[in-house]
Amino acid sequence: MGKWQHKEHVLSHSIGEVFLIKKKVCAYKVLIKFSLELSHNTMYRLKVYRGMRARAPQTAFKWFASSRFVHSLPFATVNAEEISGSKPAEVQNLVRGEWTGSSKWNTILGPLNGESFIKVAEVEETGIQPFVESLSKCPKHGLHNPFKAPERYLMLGDVSVKAAHMLSLPKVSDFFCKLIQRVAPKSYQQAHGEVYVTQKFLENFAGDQVRFLARSFAVPGNHLGQQSHGFRWPYGPTAIITPFNFPLEIPVLQLMGALYMGNKPVLKVDSKVCIVMEQMLRLLHECGLPVEDVDFINADGKTMNKLLLEANPRMTLFTGSSRVADKLAFDLKGRIKLEDAGFDWKILGPDVQEVDYVAWVCDQDAYACSGQKCSAQSIVFMHENWSKSSLLSQMNELAARRKLDDLTVGPVLTFTTEAMLEHMNKLLQIPGSKVLFGGEALKDHSIPSIYGAIKPTAVFVPIEEILKDNNYELVTREIFGPFQVVTEYKDHQLPMVLDALEKMHAHLTAAVVSNDVLFLQEVIGKSVNGTTYAGLRARTSGAPQNHWFGPSGDPRGAGIGTAEAIKLVWSCHREIIYDIGPLPQNWETPAST
Repeated sequence: MGKWQHKEHVLSHSIGEVFLIKKKVCAYKVLIKFSLELSHNTMYRLKVYRGMRARAPQTAFKWFASSRFVHSLPFATVNAEEISGSKPAEVQNLVRGEWTGSSKWNTILGPLNGESFIKVAEVEETGIQPFVESLSKCPKHGLHNPFKAPERYLMLGDVSVKAAHMLSLPKVSDFFCKLIQRVAPKSYQQAHGEVYVTQKFLENFAGDQVRFLARSFAVPGNHLGQQSHGFRWPYGPTAIITPFNFPLEIPVLQLMGALYMGNKPVLKVDSKVCIVMEQMLRLLHECGLPVEDVDFINADGKTMNKLLLEANPRMTLFTGSSRVADKLAFDLKGRIKLEDAGFDWKILGPDVQEVDYVAWVCDQDAYACSGQKCSAQSIVFMHENWSKSSLLSQMNELAARRKLDDLTVGPVLTFTTEAMLEHMNKLLQIPGSKVLFGGEALKDHSIPSIYGAIKPTAVFVPIEEILKDNNYELVTREIFGPFQVVTEYKDHQLPMVLDALEKMHAHLTAAVVSNDVLFLQEVIGKSVNGTTYAGLRARTSGAPQNHWFGPSGDPRGAGIGTAEAIKLVWSCHREIIYDIGPLPQNWETPAST
């Protein structure tokens, strides 16, 4: 065993690696010895010994290679902590399996200091042809389906296994957490939550789970030889457009869902944060995803719109503003699924309990990620019993804890400071309205003026005023930042609250905070929101990967995260009716009918 011991020494670059490799070697020695002792056939003993001896160093080398893989992060082309104005990162495009630059580079300003710290190779309208051609090469029946290339289901299951393992490694997880923080500033805990949900999603669809998404069913026919089979079928060429607020979670979950079902997607992520997904695509390639399976484009909205019109994808997934969503729905003739804006509500029922906990959840729902979640708490309907508790004072105290230093409050990337404060001042013109806390710009910071920076803010508006026609649109305008409206209702005013919900046009998330079963039944039975949390611990945000997340009440509504969401968004139903006979004996051509 001298040679083996020498290999053991050569492989060792740290005490920990030596120890772990020796453990594996010892295990193989024990297995070899055990096999030799059990066997009574000399030739069989020799064969087993040689086979296991041959596999042992190969396995050890693979283990060592994976260990080095962790430390070097070979997929990464940037160091999140080193990106700066003097050392800017570059983001490329991916088309037809090749990473490419562009003649036009868009400069991204650092949200915290205004440095030009990322250069994005943006494709102009004249440069979309390679992407159009790439999508056009994918047939309508997809890259795979239940009758074509079924081994791809297994391949994608393996990719998910490896990618989930990679994201579980502390060094890889930390890399993505810090990269997210650089472009969409949020606390490390919030960034880590995004990475964790992504990792768990990939675990959920590892191995055979991908082919289980394509599970079919059969129904007996009317006669022998006839059966109808229902299948989930891909769309083929597709497009994915995702926003800035979750630069890893949203694009990965939707991208993998598209791939699992057999589609060929072109992916566009908001340019402000596209570097995160560029690095994740490189990780997926390291994990075995074919480089031709996904195209990745950086472009402005006008160019992307032109690409969609020329490439004519069979289905487009859009996550973002309602205004853009409605335009795309018209341009694409309805071939679209949407997860658009949500003015998300929370109702506090009459049963007051666990005030500390409810206050903390309200703070998290409204102000985590500086309120830049499509599920963020936009309005609270508070039963008068809660007004008599310490709820509002505790919400004030919790909001005051948020600091720019740890990014528990930070820059708002789609509203300026002036725009948010102007909206607040308009609300204050409504009779009976008042600032509960916040209402001021952040001080002593270097956030560029193109972004917003305000203290976590809550404005009280009376329920009677909210329902007035000249106030309703203003009060229910979504401010994608640390801003919420609070109102109060009495028992007899619950119908007014339900009327307010009925008038809303977006129905994404909601929370009914009560353990009163009859109250829950009343509110849930007269509301719509696709992801509704009910009970004392109800929240509006923080959706994990283990339940549906998406709007309701809109046939264009898209879901994310679950098998049902993937099948709804990324596949359509196809029925195959087998009718193979035999014909009845003595069959004759019947009369015309």
